[in-house]
Amino acid sequence: MTQTEKGEVENGRDREREQRGAKRPIVPAAVPESLPLPRAQIQSNFIVVIHPGSTTLRLGRATDTLPVSVPHLIARRHKQQGQATYRDSWLLRDGLNKPESTEQRQNGLKMVDQAIWSKKMSNGARRIPVSPDQARSYNRQMRPAILDHSSGTKWTNTSHHPEYLVGEEALYVNPLDCYNIHWPIRRGQLNIHSGPGGSVTAVLADLEVIWSHAIQKYLEIPLKDLKYYRCILLIPDIYNKQHVKELVNMILMKMGFSGIVIHQESVCATFGSGLGSACIVDVGDQKTSVCCVEDGVSHRNTRLCLAYGGSDVSRCFYWLMQRAGFPCRDCQLTNKLDCLLLQHLKETFCHLDQDISGLQDHEFQIRHPDSPALLYQFRLGDEKLQAPMALFYPATFGIVGQKMTALQHRSQGDAEDPHDEHYLLATQSKQEQSAKATADRKSMSKPGGFEGDLRGQSSDISERIYPQEVELGSSQGDCLITGNESEEPLAAHMSRKTAISQFEGKALGLDKAILHSIDCCASDDTKKKMYSSILVVGGGLMFHKAQEFLQHRILNKMPPSFRRVVENVEVITRPKDMDPCLIAWKGGAVLACLDTTQELWIYQREWQRFGVRMLRERAAFVW
Repeated sequence: MTQTEKGEVENGRDREREQRGAKRPIVPAAVPESLPLPRAQIQSNFIVVIHPGSTTLRLGRATDTLPVSVPHLIARRHKQQGQATYRDSWLLRDGLNKPESTEQRQNGLKMVDQAIWSKKMSNGARRIPVSPDQARSYNRQMRPAILDHSSGTKWTNTSHHPEYLVGEEALYVNPLDCYNIHWPIRRGQLNIHSGPGGSVTAVLADLEVIWSHAIQKYLEIPLKDLKYYRCILLIPDIYNKQHVKELVNMILMKMGFSGIVIHQESVCATFGSGLGSACIVDVGDQKTSVCCVEDGVSHRNTRLCLAYGGSDVSRCFYWLMQRAGFPCRDCQLTNKLDCLLLQHLKETFCHLDQDISGLQDHEFQIRHPDSPALLYQFRLGDEKLQAPMALFYPATFGIVGQKMTALQHRSQGDAEDPHDEHYLLATQSKQEQSAKATADRKSMSKPGGFEGDLRGQSSDISERIYPQEVELGSSQGDCLITGNESEEPLAAHMSRKTAISQFEGKALGLDKAILHSIDCCASDDTKKKMYSSILVVGGGLMFHKAQEFLQHRILNKMPPSFRRVVENVEVITRPKDMDPCLIAWKGGAVLACLDTTQELWIYQREWQRFGVRMLRERAAFVW
C-alpha cells in the first residue's frame, strides 16, 4: 500500500469516526503518546483557524503555512428599487466634526512637533522642522501624467444581480449599483448600530455569509463537509460575552462545525511568536489592544483597548498632506478606493526615523476603474513622521466626545448561565466571611498564628473563582469596584464610577498605555518580565524604525525604580522574521496542534444541551 493510499484510508477512518460521534454526545478521545506523525497531521488538517479582524479576515487550515487574508466586508443588494444605499464608513468615524475637533487636532500636532524637535538625530544635531508651506506651492502646480488611457482595473460585474458580494469583489462594487456596504466588525467588536443591517441578527448573518464564502472559495471545503471539521476562533482580549456566545452558536449550529475552541488574540500571539511571557501590543486597523500575558494566561487587570489604529493614522496623514497641497484633489474619505489609496500611501511613505528630514520628492499611481492610469508627483516633509507619531499623541486624530479607552468590565449576567460572575461573587463573599471567622478563631487561640497566611489564601481563592475588576494601576490610584459592592459606601462607589468614566474618556498614547498595562501587573517580577519582552503585532505600526522609536519612548518614560533593575527593555516587532499581521493566526494554528487543546473542545451536541455553560467549563481563560 502506497503512502497516498494509507493517507486516504486514514482520512476515511477519521470521517467515519466524526460521523459516528455526531450521533451521540461526543467525548474528546485521549491522544495516545505513540501517535504516528502522519495521523497527527491529518487531524490538524481538519481544523480551521479563524481570526476575524475589523478590516481583514484571516483564515486557513491549522496545517497551512500562511492564512488566506480577505477584506472583511460584504455588499448586499437592495431588496427594493429606488431605496437609498447604506454604506459603513472606513476611514471616517464619529467625533471628527465637532467644534473642538480642529483645535484639538492643532494642539496634538504642536505636541508632536515639540517631541520631534526635542529628540536629537543620531549625529547629535537637532532636527530642522519643515513647514508645509514649503511643499504647498510646488504641489499645487503639479498635474498628473497619463500613463495609460485604461487603468486595467474594473468594477465588479453585477449584471447577474448577485444577492451579495464578499471581500475584494465588495470593495470594487460600483457606487452607482444598488448595494449596501457593511463592515460587520468595527474596533474589534460586532458593528451594532441603528442603521440598516445594524442589528445583532443582521451582523451575524453577514459574518456567516463572509466566512462560509471564504471557506468554500479559498479553503475549497464544501459547507456540507464542515461536520467533519472543527474550528479555532480568536476573540479580542476585552470581549463581549453575549457576542461571543452568539458567534459560537453560529459556528456550531448554523455553519455546522463539529467542535470549537475559542481563545484570546493576545495569548495566541505569544504562541505564534514562541514567547512564554510578553506584553502584547496589538495595533490593528481600527483599534489597539494592550495586555500582559504570562505562561499562556492573559492578566485581566492589564487589559486595555484603545479606540484608534492604522486607519486613524491614514486619515491623519491625508489631513497633513492636504495642508501641504496634496495634488490628488478628487480624493474623498467617503470613497472606498480612495481609502485604499491612502492606506497604501501611508504604508509606503510614513516612517518613525528621526534622521530622515527635509523635503523629498515622491510619486504614486492611481488606477481606478473607468478612468485612465495617472502618475502624480509631489513633495513631502515632516508629514511622513508626524502621522505615525499621532499614535503617541492621539489628540492629533481630532476625535471629540468618544470613549477612547476600554477596560474589562463585569458582565451584566446571562439567564442561561446560572453560575455566572454574580452568583460566584455572592457565594465568594460567604466563603471569605467563614474563612475570616476561622482565621480570627485561630489567631485568638494561637498568638502569632497563620491569620495573614489564611487571609492571603482566601483572597487567592477569590481571585481564581472570580478575577477582580481591572485596576487603574498604582500610578492612577484607586482600583475599580471589587469585592462586595453592597458594602461600599454610595459616595465612594460613585466617585469610583466617575474615575473609571474619566479614565475611559482619555485618549492614552500608545507608550503610556503600555506603561499603564505593565504597571497593573501583580508583582515586580512580572513587571520586569514584561519590560524585557514587549511584542508588537498587527499591521498598524509597521513603519520603518518603529521598533527603535517605541523602545526609546518606553525607556524614557518607565518608572526610575525599574530602569535600574531591568537589564534591557526589548521591543519585538518581527519575531522569527514573521509578518506581524499573521502572528496571532499562527498562534491559533499552534494551539490546534497542542495535546492540551483536546480538553478545550466544545462539541455541537454539548452546546445544544448545555449552551453557554460549556464556555465556562471549557474556555482556556476565566470566562
